[in-house]
Amino acid sequence: MSSTREPFEPLASFGATHNAWVGNSQHVSLLRQTPVAQPLHLQAEPATLEIDLARSALVIVDMQNDFCHPQGWFAQRGFDISAARRPINTLSALLPPWRAAGGRVLWLNWGIRADRANLPPGVLYKGKAGKASNTGYGEVSPEDHGAALVRGSWGAARIDELTAAEADICVDKHRLSGFYDSELDGVLRAQGITSLLFAGINTDRCVFSTLQDAGFLGYDCLLLRDACDTPSPPYVSDSIHFLVRLLHGFITDSAALHAALSARSDSPSHAQP
Repeated sequence: MSSTREPFEPLASFGATHNAWVGNSQHVSLLRQTPVAQPLHLQAEPATLEIDLARSALVIVDMQNDFCHPQGWFAQRGFDISAARRPINTLSALLPPWRAAGGRVLWLNWGIRADRANLPPGVLYKGKAGKASNTGYGEVSPEDHGAALVRGSWGAARIDELTAAEADICVDKHRLSGFYDSELDGVLRAQGITSLLFAGINTDRCVFSTLQDAGFLGYDCLLLRDACDTPSPPYVSDSIHFLVRLLHGFITDSAALHAALSARSDSPSHAQP
């Protein structure tokens, strides 16, 4: 009696690199990759940190035309957008070395439905500051660039000064917290990301709301102090920094992150041949 040997079936990877199964129809390994041999060592408060870059994402919040552009929704409402623009240079300098070291970037932006069907009265009221004459969410400013913060519109788009890479992830939100009623948690878990570094605007609003929810869901939270800003008085940011250090995670800054990335790239195990 002769037997026929089954042809070899190559192994394939299913899922994000650091959260993937490897296998074929006969055998599947559910073992995830172990942490990197050399973590990123980062100065932070209230303690120094070790970070696995492969499981980390830089979450950049709301750096969008309607908030940051001189012709955007906020500027046309008469708001001072200088605080919204202050993180731009810090992030522009930080993104290349962060990506080069293997860190992921996630753009978390307002992107509401055009019909505003899932925005409750309280959100709509605050969006217009309680005045019917003000331009609110999904409405058009006098200098028409489209409906404010509607998904796919000019106003909801990332500002031109900050460039996205092909591997970056983009997630839309429609509340201060990026985790509320969105796909953010599912995307992060599918990618095997456990540590989040927060940047963008505003420190005391969307950034802090999202950071709090991230901590409640079990993510490691780091706030990049100088890569965030807000038009609120300084004592408000001081309070946020206090609460992050005390309850939600860690505070660091771009200088510390640059230093950690530089030290890691200069180490023998990461030297180029």
